[in-house]
Amino acid sequence: MGRPINCRRVDSIPGSNYFKPRGIPLSMLEEVILTVDEFEAIRLADLEGLYQEQAAGKMNVSRPTFGRIIESAHKKVAEALVKGKALKIEGGKFEMASMRKFRCYECQHSWALPYGTGRPDGCPSCKSGNIHRAEEDRGYARRVGRGQSRCCRGTQQKQQPTKDIANSLQKDGNF
Repeated sequence: MGRPINCRRVDSIPGSNYFKPRGIPLSMLEEVILTVDEFEAIRLADLEGLYQEQAAGKMNVSRPTFGRIIESAHKKVAEALVKGKALKIEGGKFEMASMRKFRCYECQHSWALPYGTGRPDGCPSCKSGNIHRAEEDRGYARRVGRGQSRCCRGTQQKQQPTKDIANSLQKDGNF
């Protein structure tokens, strides 16, 4: 039995998730499925021009894993282009990367930093070390319960909220 797939971090869901050759009805085309994490790998490596080591860090995977993801993505895109197939972007095992929000308890200044940049030493406004995560950004895991994280979205793992969790999320206005 192989190892389970770890969550891959992606910045955003693509705005368009379907591409096909012009002039051919969709019903006549075969599809190639490109996962959201493969799409993110193409974006980071080919569009942003990051080296694999840098892109792997942004996706929260090892460099060899990133190499396998980008290789698979390139093959799928090439197959769709060369053989005239439709390309559908969906699925995969991923989590959304977002900004962490902080608040200074001295001057009440609020700011955001991307994940992976470490905890700030102090407030950028007053330089106080009395900073904490903003109340609204204290984490999904606190509402879900022990042992469950906010990872992962996708076709391989879907977590359904229990009745108690759903009720607490409704009270917080997050459901």
